[in-house]
Amino acid sequence: MKSNRFKFLILLGGLITLIFVLSSCMSVPSVTSYSVSGQVTYNGIGLGGVTISFSDGLPSVTTNSNGSWSQSGLTGSVTVTPSLSGYTFSPSSITVTGPNNNVNFIASVPNIIYVTNVGDNTVSVINGYTNTVVQTIPVGSFPFGVGVNPTTDMIYIANVHSNTVSVINGYANTVVATIPVGLYPLGVGVNSVTNMVYVANDGNDTVSVINGYTNTVVQTIPVGNEPTAVGINPMTNMIYVVNNEDSTVSVINGNTNTVVQTISVGNGPVEVGVNSVTNMVYVANYGNDTVSVINGNTNTVVQTISVGNGPGGAGGVGVNPTTNMIYIATYSNTVSVINGYTNTVVQTIPVGNNDGPEIVGVNPVTNMVYIANYGNDTVSVINGYTNTVVQTIPVGNGPDGVGVLY
Repeated sequence: MKSNRFKFLILLGGLITLIFVLSSCMSVPSVTSYSVSGQVTYNGIGLGGVTISFSDGLPSVTTNSNGSWSQSGLTGSVTVTPSLSGYTFSPSSITVTGPNNNVNFIASVPNIIYVTNVGDNTVSVINGYTNTVVQTIPVGSFPFGVGVNPTTDMIYIANVHSNTVSVINGYANTVVATIPVGLYPLGVGVNSVTNMVYVANDGNDTVSVINGYTNTVVQTIPVGNEPTAVGINPMTNMIYVVNNEDSTVSVINGNTNTVVQTISVGNGPVEVGVNSVTNMVYVANYGNDTVSVINGNTNTVVQTISVGNGPGGAGGVGVNPTTNMIYIATYSNTVSVINGYTNTVVQTIPVGNNDGPEIVGVNPVTNMVYIANYGNDTVSVINGYTNTVVQTIPVGNGPDGVGVLY
């Protein structure tokens, strides 16, 4: 009896030993993790606030004030991708397979120009680095005004005959929403701080207020007779609406979306531009060939400047807040350049022909100015440093509106 029990214990011990050996042989080897790091730069300087994401599900990290970042715990092949609203990156992503301390990215500003073509219901997309049309986007009927939010990279197109606003996603350059607004929408202004969009409806004397987060009209504000254009100071959240028939400007407080003042300007105003740094507002008066200068602190006209014939065309005022230079398109086939420090015309630049230049767009980062020439289906590119036309770009039929994403 004892002999059998002893044999059983020996057998049991052998089985346990065998199981232990087999389990040791079949164990899964441990996976080695690794760390990566790098820097994101813009114009040679570290860029903070950039989100760095990882394809393996690790939490994202954010670059510090020097643009540096690091992450540990990566395994296998991982794709690293940077992102920050308003910037593009080169390369767009990097795949790593092991320790790497040089996962670096270079950030740049988009520099894309959007031009509405009323004759063929499209928007021409121009690459500002190459000054070539890279895409054409179908929108609504008779696209006119353009508003751009550089913070969200969204572009808003007023379609006059459709009574709508087309919303273009600047990352994909596709229409992502179409918003019904008032009758005959012309001008569009965007407050990039509040992400609210203001649309001047010429046909029923109102301004439609669009919430840029939901792309819905949240309010309709009565203004003067035949509103044509909208200018916004995002620093003060004041909106300036040009009323062509009344020769006035309605001042809207963006906090309450109510008209707080009405300012008399020159005859037949058609367009407005705002310098958010100096808080000065420039109104092109088509009817008497002048520009009214409004002090945004007092909402009073402080000066009237004579310019070329038919200033503003159908909407030609561009402001560079960095240089404090103002560009007025006129039906004299010229652009009047106003020095904002002296409020005097310092230069006149010939552009376009055949019915003259229309709307003006300015890139304050590159100091390039874009003029839509309705009569010959082109865009004139002005170098703001030399105030000379450096290129002429063919676009669609009847270019009228210009917006710059920078």
